[in-house]
Amino acid sequence: MDVDIDTTATEQDLEMLVRFRRDLHRIPELDYDLPQTKRYVRDVLETLSCQVFSPSPSCICALFDAGCARTMAIRADMDALPITEATGVSFASENEGRMHACGHDAHMAMALAVAVWVDGIVRARPGALPRNVLFVFQPAEETTGGAKRVCESGVFKRCQVERIFGFHVWPDLPWGTLASRPGALLARSSETHIVIHGQSTHIAKTYGVSDTDSHDAALAAARFLVSERWLMRRLSQDEPAICQFGQVQAGTVCNAVAGEARLAGSLRVFSDAMFDQAKVEIKTLLDEACTGCGCTGEVTFAEGYPPVTNDPVLYSLAADVLPELTLVEEPLLIAEDFAFYQRELPGVFFLLGVGAPAGQVNVGEEAAAGGLGYATCALHGDTLMFDERVLLEGVSVYKRLVMMP
Repeated sequence: MDVDIDTTATEQDLEMLVRFRRDLHRIPELDYDLPQTKRYVRDVLETLSCQVFSPSPSCICALFDAGCARTMAIRADMDALPITEATGVSFASENEGRMHACGHDAHMAMALAVAVWVDGIVRARPGALPRNVLFVFQPAEETTGGAKRVCESGVFKRCQVERIFGFHVWPDLPWGTLASRPGALLARSSETHIVIHGQSTHIAKTYGVSDTDSHDAALAAARFLVSERWLMRRLSQDEPAICQFGQVQAGTVCNAVAGEARLAGSLRVFSDAMFDQAKVEIKTLLDEACTGCGCTGEVTFAEGYPPVTNDPVLYSLAADVLPELTLVEEPLLIAEDFAFYQRELPGVFFLLGVGAPAGQVNVGEEAAAGGLGYATCALHGDTLMFDERVLLEGVSVYKRLVMMP
């Protein structure tokens, strides 16, 4: 690292972080429909010495050309959630029924603040950066995986990107904690939908009828759910795996056998091999449950997001310049479309703790000093809020990664 380049986060950074985060928090938008957010991000970037362009729908990229043959990338997600905000802060959402309840406003604020810092180096110290820097502001992380379309655009090959980094703020970790792990960090996620076809008849006609001749779709669904739970416990002995069904619907009235049952859930694993095995065994259990009740059924698995898997070599290089990095002991069963980038090129994804330190509840010195305190709820909660000062750690991390050999 060039010792002449200061990578510490500054009060100027904090001023920008507060402004960027709160401005963006006011204008949450969904999926690919991000006109206000894109305009704001563009307005900031177009004042800097970078090439601003859109490689795919609703994606904004900014390339800082440092005259190098290699490029590193920083990713931020722009979309919000269809949630009505209940924080009561002065900069609450102005778009009804939409809220940055997953921290993407903070992710954008950190990336924009680092872009301003990179701009200062490019202007004042030509040749000081070890790589060109590409900032990727993507849509649709919460919905259809906007990262996949960014990858399909070919932007990384055109810009000679060899590594990528990203962040997620994390209320489950203590304030200011930087955490990650080599290899699997977050799960592959696949929405799972099942339809069971039976035959509706008055329950009085089922007395004395065998299960096989009942054509009871609700009974088949119940049998499947019980057996599927045991399957997941068995598979998890090899590596973490879960498949849960949060929505189950069967029948239309109380005194007739259900002619149809529908189940909707999510399958989450950490490897393609486990994904393939789980799909086969779930289909087998469904067939067995349906056959035993005289029904038929089909299951569909959405493509979903791949697992977030940190490149071990790049992780080790990053750890060398990030002495505060702590280890996530076990991978987490949530999903993130940053995984698509890691299938395109080496990448490392970090978690930034915004929760209360151990032994403290919700707020502490930060709130006492006039700030917003620690995170007030889990991600996707309608009261999620936290002080921007924690984002200084993320900015410092990004600066050191930019200067990493």
